[in-house]
Amino acid sequence: MQTKVFSSTGTQVARIGLGCMGMSDFYVPGDEQEAIAVIHRALDLGSTFLDTADMYGLGRNETLVGKAIQGRREQVFLATKFGIRRSETGAPMGVCGTPEYVRQACEASLRRLGVETIDLYYQHRVDPETPIEETVGAMAELVREGKVRFLGLSEAAAGTIRRAHATHPIAALQTEYSLWTRDPEQEILPLVRELGIAFVAYSPLGRGFLTGRFRKPEDLDPSDTRRNHPRFQGENFAANLQLVAQLEELARQKSCTASQIALAWLLAQGEDIFLIPGTKQLRYLEQNIGSLQVTLTPQELATIQTLLPLQAAQGARYPEATLRMVNR
Repeated sequence: MQTKVFSSTGTQVARIGLGCMGMSDFYVPGDEQEAIAVIHRALDLGSTFLDTADMYGLGRNETLVGKAIQGRREQVFLATKFGIRRSETGAPMGVCGTPEYVRQACEASLRRLGVETIDLYYQHRVDPETPIEETVGAMAELVREGKVRFLGLSEAAAGTIRRAHATHPIAALQTEYSLWTRDPEQEILPLVRELGIAFVAYSPLGRGFLTGRFRKPEDLDPSDTRRNHPRFQGENFAANLQLVAQLEELARQKSCTASQIALAWLLAQGEDIFLIPGTKQLRYLEQNIGSLQVTLTPQELATIQTLLPLQAAQGARYPEATLRMVNR
């Protein structure tokens, strides 16, 4: 496993971590014991950067991660998020970033995770009704109390990041970034590099699409929320599959997988970029970590840039209602 210093924190963090969301929610949930086995194997392989959130499975994912890291807490760089509220049935209830809610959410996450301190605490989405200075100010209080080590934002706009960072140092920005979602390259990546903020790429495999596992929309379980994503539908699906075919051809030439090409490309974009691909299967975990052994030459990187340029993917990356929650 490669580790790099995480922004200005001075902490060494695994460049490829593990996104735990799909173990409990949105995709087809897996077996709890299998999920714990995957987390344990990730830790064994040095993939110690674990990412969860209070809204994944209505808290169940945090509880799962908490069980998995019992007795191994010192190995883990533990990240969780707050801010997106859901009802008891899972229905969306908007975003909240009030100081009172920040504290309430953190205390609840600490209990579910079974830890005294969260390493990296993100605001999952920015609350447009609460000034970012108030939200981050409340998060900073948690740092002073020792309940949180470092602060992060997720899917925040450039101006918001600047204001937040002026209130209290922001250690990380988590935003979707992959070969079919390259939007951060235009404004966000230059900004976080200017400010010395680490970039954490979620969905680095395009929610699994870039792996080549899906050949038609019907390959997704009827309960899988990816069916609602425009890129997984109709003509968009067919067009995006052609992008994957090009990755697969390059992977054949290099005796690796399309997913390893996609992750290796991201790793090559800068040592300040950390990846959190999600999986609940051991073979995919090991395959993802294996991308660290894939070296792309300058010529291969240039070829990939040509094959999958900015805005190459067809369709929006989220359904319209979800898109309204990003870039605030």
